[in-house]
Order: sequence, then C-alpha cells, then structure tokens
Amino acid sequence: MSNAFSSIKLGLEEAIEFSKGNTNKAVVHEFNAIDVKNLRNKIGMSQNEFASAFGISVATLRHWERGDRSPHGPALVLLNVVAKEPQAVLRALQS
Repeated sequence: MSNAFSSIKLGLEEAIEFSKGNTNKAVVHEFNAIDVKNLRNKIGMSQNEFASAFGISVATLRHWERGDRSPHGPALVLLNVVAKEPQAVLRALQS
C-alpha cells in the first residue's frame, strides 16, 4: 500500500471510531462563537476596512454583524485568530 492510501485508511478508521463515540485518539478543535461587530470595533476598523483586510465580503460581514448568519468553518477559525492576535494576522496578510 502507498503511504497516501495508508494515511487515508487510518483517517477513515479513526473517523469511524469517533462516530461510534470512541474519542480517546481524536483531536477535536472547537472554536468559540465570535461577536464580529465587537471584534471589528475593538480593532478600530470600518466594515469596508475589516472586510478588505481579512478577505471577507462586506455583505457577509454585515450579515454576521446583524446576526442573520454566523461565521463557520475557516472563517470562524480566522476570526478566532484575529480576536487573539489581530496585528499578527494583519502582518501575515500583508504582501
């Protein structure tokens, strides 16, 4: 078996065990909900500045701030990192 196949097989086996409630080997990443408007205000950016800086559409940002929608997946991860280290993220995104 190739290394890639072995890795995929192992991952699938672990996922099956996790789905059965066997979580002893699982690494689960959970991210906190973010008050996006509060975060943006804390950083001191307008909606346009914040959206542009972090690659978010202004419309999506407005939905998050109004509570119509909630960030999830990679956006939620990014916002959690921004909440902890906004200047580091801004430096990393500058090219």
